[in-house]
Amino acid sequence: MLCTACSISHDSVGSPRKRGCQALLRVFSSAAVHYECQQNQRQRDMSSSVQLFRDQKYQELKGQCIDERRLFEDPEFPASDESLFYTRAPPRKVEWKRPKELCEDPHLFVNGISSHDLHQGTLGNCWFVAACSCLALQETLWQKVIPDFKEQEWDPKKPEKYAGIFRFRFWCFGEWTEVVVDDLLPTMDGKLIYCHSNVKNEFWSALLEKAYAKLAGSYEALDGGSAADAIVDFTGAVAESVDLIQGKYKDIISEQMKLFEDLLKVHKRGGLISCSITASSGSANETETEMGLIIGHAYSVTAIRKLRLGERLILSFKAEKLFMIRLRNPWGKREWNGAWSDNSEEWKKVNSSERKRLGLTVENDGEFWMTFEDWCKNFTDVDICRIVNTSYFSIHKTWEKKMMHGAWTKNSEPLLNRSGGCFDNRETFLQNPQYIFDVKKTEDKVLVSLQQEDRRRYKKEGKGESIPIGFEILKVEDNRSYRLHKLTVQERVATSMYINTRTVFLKRVLKQGRYVLIPTTYHPGIITKFILRLFTDVPSKLRELKADKPKMTCWSLLCGYPRRVTQIKIRSAEGLQKQDRSGGADPYVLIKCENQQVRSAVQQDTTNAVFDTQVIFYRKNIDSPIVIQVWNSNVLCDQFLGQALLAASPGDPREEQTLQLRGRGRREADEVPGRITVKVFSSDDLVEL
Repeated sequence: MLCTACSISHDSVGSPRKRGCQALLRVFSSAAVHYECQQNQRQRDMSSSVQLFRDQKYQELKGQCIDERRLFEDPEFPASDESLFYTRAPPRKVEWKRPKELCEDPHLFVNGISSHDLHQGTLGNCWFVAACSCLALQETLWQKVIPDFKEQEWDPKKPEKYAGIFRFRFWCFGEWTEVVVDDLLPTMDGKLIYCHSNVKNEFWSALLEKAYAKLAGSYEALDGGSAADAIVDFTGAVAESVDLIQGKYKDIISEQMKLFEDLLKVHKRGGLISCSITASSGSANETETEMGLIIGHAYSVTAIRKLRLGERLILSFKAEKLFMIRLRNPWGKREWNGAWSDNSEEWKKVNSSERKRLGLTVENDGEFWMTFEDWCKNFTDVDICRIVNTSYFSIHKTWEKKMMHGAWTKNSEPLLNRSGGCFDNRETFLQNPQYIFDVKKTEDKVLVSLQQEDRRRYKKEGKGESIPIGFEILKVEDNRSYRLHKLTVQERVATSMYINTRTVFLKRVLKQGRYVLIPTTYHPGIITKFILRLFTDVPSKLRELKADKPKMTCWSLLCGYPRRVTQIKIRSAEGLQKQDRSGGADPYVLIKCENQQVRSAVQQDTTNAVFDTQVIFYRKNIDSPIVIQVWNSNVLCDQFLGQALLAASPGDPREEQTLQLRGRGRREADEVPGRITVKVFSSDDLVEL
């Protein structure tokens, strides 16, 4: 058959046609071949969907330079002061030089790519260098950032093919964006002044930094930032920031072990991690602690391991394992000097093969090991960047992903305003964008990432700081299709932190039902864009709620238009008639209104069931009552247990009420065993609820 991913003919199990192959081998070949086809297709799709920064086309520009036998000079990011700074000029004159002017044999990579390749320059962008160190650990990730790296490499055999132009790709606000740069780099005294390699003729890090500076507007715009933001820009990962002090990880061993296992899983699955020490009131950034660590400085995590100890070590350390973490200082020097540092006594008790397996090097190269317990005690913040797996061809958990682009916008008309601020602003909170999604399973773990637009480009105007943002998740009616206007029966089930970082992340287990997610700025009236990403185990059908009420159409004139909106919450049912020998029942409720009906989940083996089911109806015939029925679930035929009728008028009590169940048909007036507890809200204003 013809594979749609690669247009290559495979046989019925997908493997190349070979006689004599056994069935099992053919099945495995099928999966491998088809997976490779999908990967190739994904690469082609990515190339075709890449956005061009400033509309610069790499191949076209390179071809022009080669034809005209000249080296590329980028007019969009010129070799001048405006590309360097907007407030603070360098202490001395900067000379822009090409790699060939700095060494005889320049290369993009020398002996491959490594987290040891790069060192921070005079910019305060240790966060960027730490992110690059993390990136260098994952080949599949850096090859996305540096596409066709072999084609971009210097070729000494064909010097005429070199045009002084390079391209890099970044994940910008939900889209891969290609940035083109020339190879003119800022220097003083013939040396690179910003990010550089520890090998004089290797230039990938300096050129990558230049492309990132172009994206931000200037090199100075990179002075101060977040390693998590850079990692997200390199990978499209989902970033989570953890406060180690607030979480009390240094004191609560059980929480410490949970965090270790989480970080170990993230690291094994290709995620990237960085950490730092926040300056306290009595300390300044970039000062050194007694243990050799730098305050206000980003470190990249390069390994996480469980170190097994030999029998002779058990008496010394009272454990069979040590939980270890390896870090790298972007300066390429200045290391931890406590237990398990490079020259510590502890390493002498570990055999040479184990030291080699761990990659221990006893030199001041900026990389060092420490126990996870010491790490929790000495660091204050960790940024965890998860590469969330959405591939169906994986042995690991596969997530369903939905991404939405949105914006907070201002309007004097409340129904059109979309910048209402956080939940504390009760009058305007619901005047924010609203997104609805479903949890189909009994319980499902949900990952939510809210990211605001990158504000670094506004630094020149003094507006480069991120805006405090966050979000709320509300459990709503099972059949809601229109925007929320008032909080009545809805339940707040999750609230993110509100913080002035580019990304806010939340991980939560939610029960089956329908939810509305409301992203907000902390203060009302703020205007900016955002992207919202939601990951669930099964498809969530995430979508924005835009309409306030049912749309008036031509059919409305013929069939009628809703005159009343009613919300109902079925809290519980109790005292139901026993249905089996064990004295239990499997009840559920069925709520009927005109030609609509909503069914709750079945509660197993109980005559006192808690439903917490919410529904909303837009009613045309306001004289027709709403019917709430209780049924017992059976394999062959469900059994009716009783019902209650609601007029649901605007003047009815809005407090929770308990109603006696009655029969139906001729027995409608007869009481039957059981009561239901409900809460009802009705309004003739369709945008009140």
